[in-house]
Amino acid sequence: MRKWASLLLAASLSVATLAACSDANNTAEGEGGQTAASSGGSRLDTVKSRGQLICGVDGGIPGFSFVDSNGAYSGLDVDICKAVAAALFGDPDAVEYRQLDSTERFTALAGGEVDMLSRNTTWTLSRDAAGGNGLEFAPPTFYDGQGMMVRTDSGITTLEDMAGQSICVETGTTTELNLTDRMREIGVQFTPVVFQDADAAYASFAEGRCQGMTSDKSQLAARRTTLPNPDQYELLDVTMSKEPLGPVTINNDSRWFDTVKWVTYGLMQAEEFEITQANVGEMANSENPDIRRFLGVEGDLGQQLGLPNDFMVQVITAVGNYGEIYDRNVGEGAELQIPRGLNSLYTDGGLMYSPPFR
Repeated sequence: MRKWASLLLAASLSVATLAACSDANNTAEGEGGQTAASSGGSRLDTVKSRGQLICGVDGGIPGFSFVDSNGAYSGLDVDICKAVAAALFGDPDAVEYRQLDSTERFTALAGGEVDMLSRNTTWTLSRDAAGGNGLEFAPPTFYDGQGMMVRTDSGITTLEDMAGQSICVETGTTTELNLTDRMREIGVQFTPVVFQDADAAYASFAEGRCQGMTSDKSQLAARRTTLPNPDQYELLDVTMSKEPLGPVTINNDSRWFDTVKWVTYGLMQAEEFEITQANVGEMANSENPDIRRFLGVEGDLGQQLGLPNDFMVQVITAVGNYGEIYDRNVGEGAELQIPRGLNSLYTDGGLMYSPPFR
């Protein structure tokens, strides 16, 4: 009997010890910040307390994110930052922009230096998966594909013509892997000339160090306008990859991710509802119950996100709907004049589609 009593006592002590270790580990994980969402903390609270959004951008791509000589930022990606700030604070200018190159953007996001990225970042499995970068991707704001830019007098018209040539490419991007994969697929040998900084890559291309420059087609079109004598360069009629570009937040923080996600969807839904900067006040008087909920006249959708119920009124007043953002930055009203294509609403044959606001 004494032997069994001793064994039972030892087992009880072991269970108690394991339980205590488990409690300690759970507490440590919560305090460590990697599981902040499970312990109740969120980047949303941090941003609201600070009173300002810190948004990671490129800063060198006209039409998407570009800073002028006066330090003013503009572009489609910049307007997404402004939209989130407007939803949070009713002020699209409550944003601090951080220019990040392709190799430092994810480190800056993971380390909390920025609250989100709106920096022509491609959504991929390895970037999304917990075993990879462990990021959260909001809905794409621009569907793109990788292309190739060459000199118009080069005689190069296909990727096969790049055999034995050098190609400038930015490192730390999906572009680098896509280039290698496509050339391997078609059996073309080439020399990659790799740059960490995009400005250096395009400068080297313009100087003739590379016979080709590869990146997302939208970026090539935008950067072409900044090169000396833009008419001397052209994009080949090739698409080397799928590049869904959109905002990015840190993983395991649903409250903050939901904010960025639904503001982004809201821009698309506003266009579908035909709500614009000019008529948003009038549309608040609509009898359509879907529109009334969307604009916060009825219901508590904003409150469920931790935002004012009229957060989309603030967003649309500040930047307009998705179509307006697109047109003034890269579409019909901009120098680039990139056709909507896949970036049209689903009702027009595109991929822009918002889940219901209800």
